[in-house]
Amino acid sequence: MKIIFSLFLIAFLLQSCNGEERISSIHPVNWDTRTVHYALPDSLVKGETYLSVYSEIYSQTERRTHDLTATVSLRNANRKDTVFIDRADYFNTHGEFIRSYFDKTIYIAPMETVEIIIDENDDTGGTGANFLFDWRIREGANEPIFDGVMISTYGQQGLSFTTEGKRIY
Repeated sequence: MKIIFSLFLIAFLLQSCNGEERISSIHPVNWDTRTVHYALPDSLVKGETYLSVYSEIYSQTERRTHDLTATVSLRNANRKDTVFIDRADYFNTHGEFIRSYFDKTIYIAPMETVEIIIDENDDTGGTGANFLFDWRIREGANEPIFDGVMISTYGQQGLSFTTEGKRIY
């Protein structure tokens, strides 16, 4: 029985290490189903929001870091108006572009939240990662809310904190 269990465990581990590079959860939401397939009115107000996120943080010294899972929330705080997001670009500590999460305008329905997850084992952003979001709303509507929740658990200890997006001009 031990041999069968051991063989099963080894096969499972080999299957999970299939050599594919795992990049943060780029497809947790099917962005294609959120793509806007019509021309948006020119009257929409454009904006840009900056959000800091942390793929890892320092612990004890600058030579030791802890990896974190980051949940980036894109929130529509409108009861009736849709929010449109043109870009969600991710940059590392050095300001170098890592990736964009979609290449066409998406929508977020009223009172809806859409999330981007950066896996704990994805440290490409480093200790000073950040996002830039380009968005559009109807004049008079609430601006979208962008925030991040970073978390890590080791044994019986946990670490978590949040960040809030800031509109930039």
